[in-house]
Amino acid sequence: MRKVRYGMTEKEIAELRRRFKADKSNISHVRGCYVNENREIISEFDQSLTLSRQEETEKILTVLRKTLSGTPQKNLLDIEFDTRQVAEGEEHHLLMALRDSRLEDTGAVRALFEKIIQSAPVEGNYLILLACDAYDVPYRGGDGMRQEDASDQVFTYVLCSICPVKLTKDALSFYVNENRFCAVPADWVVAPPEAGFLFPAFDDRATNLYGALYYTKNSTEIHPELVEALFRQTAPMAADTQKETFQSVLAGALEDACDYHVVQAVHDQLCGMVQANKENKDEAPLTVSKSTVERVLQDQGVPQERVEEFSREFDRQFGEEAELSPRNIVSAGQTELKTPDVRIQVNPERGDLVETRIIDGARYILIRAEESVEVNGVPICIR
Repeated sequence: MRKVRYGMTEKEIAELRRRFKADKSNISHVRGCYVNENREIISEFDQSLTLSRQEETEKILTVLRKTLSGTPQKNLLDIEFDTRQVAEGEEHHLLMALRDSRLEDTGAVRALFEKIIQSAPVEGNYLILLACDAYDVPYRGGDGMRQEDASDQVFTYVLCSICPVKLTKDALSFYVNENRFCAVPADWVVAPPEAGFLFPAFDDRATNLYGALYYTKNSTEIHPELVEALFRQTAPMAADTQKETFQSVLAGALEDACDYHVVQAVHDQLCGMVQANKENKDEAPLTVSKSTVERVLQDQGVPQERVEEFSREFDRQFGEEAELSPRNIVSAGQTELKTPDVRIQVNPERGDLVETRIIDGARYILIRAEESVEVNGVPICIR
C-alpha cells in the first residue's frame, strides 16, 4: 500500500548531503558524459573513486553534494509519481533500472543522457554526472537520538548533476617556489550544477519509490522541459511566479476590498506560520491552503462574494486542493509600500504605524513618526 507523502524535510536532505565525503559515502564510481555546445556527446566516462586521488574524489563529491543544496520548495522540489507511472511508466522504469543496476546498465545510462541532452537548460558545454550510493540508515529512537551501529534498512539512490563547463580567463599568478610571476592560461573547469535530481525520495528517512527530488540552481527557472523529460510531470510553479500569481489573485478577486489592512493581515498570518514552524522545529514541510487565507479575509470583513471569488481564482491558478509554501509567497523580513515614485519599507512588527487615507480627494500613506526621523542620514525635525 502506498504511503502518504509529504515531501522530503530539510533534515532528511541534510542527512543525505553529509554523505558526500570520501570517508562516508559508498559511491565507488561516477559515470557521465561531456556534451558540447552542439548537444553532441564528446566523451563518456566511468571513473573509479576508489582509485582516484583523495583530492579529486573530494572535489567530485563536492560537485554532487551541491545538487542537494538550496531551499526546499524553492531550489529543491518534490516530484510525485502516480500509481500508473510506477507500474508501467517509461520514465519511472528508467530511473529504477539506473538504481537497481547501480549504474551498471549502460543502456539505461545512455537513455538518460539522451533525455537530458534533448531538454537540458544549459547553454554551451556541460557535464552530466551520475552517482549511486547505498546508505545504511542509522536507527533513530523515540528520543530522536541516532544509533549509528543499528540500521534496519539500506537506502539506495541515484544522484544526477548537470554542470556547465566554463572557460576561465587568463590570469597572473605568483609562484612562491620560483619567486616569480607566471601567466596562467585559460582552462575549462566544471561549474556548480545548474540542475539535477535524486531518485528515489528519502521520505520519513525511508525509500519512497513514488517520489524524487528535483534541483534547480536558480529558483526562478524551473526548466519545465527537463522536468517533463525526466519524470513526465508538469513542473512545479517557480517560487517567484507563485508569489506574483498569489498577489494577482488576491488583488483581482478582492478589488476595492483589497486595502492596506487586509493585505497586512494576510501577510502577518503567513509570516506567523513561518515563525511558528521555525520555533517549533517542525520537520514537516510548511504549506498553506486557500482556506487559511479565506479565514483571514473573513475576519477582516471582506464581503463573502469577494472571498468566494478569491477561492475560485485560487483554484484556477494553482489547482484545486493546492497547498503553497508561505515562504514562497511572502517576504517574512519586510513590509514594503510602493508607488511609482516612492518606496517605503516598514518593520513587519510595526505595521500599526501605517495608515492610508483620502484627504480632500487625494490618497495618502500616513506614517506615524514616534521616534527620530532621518533623511539621507540627516536627523530632521517634523514641524
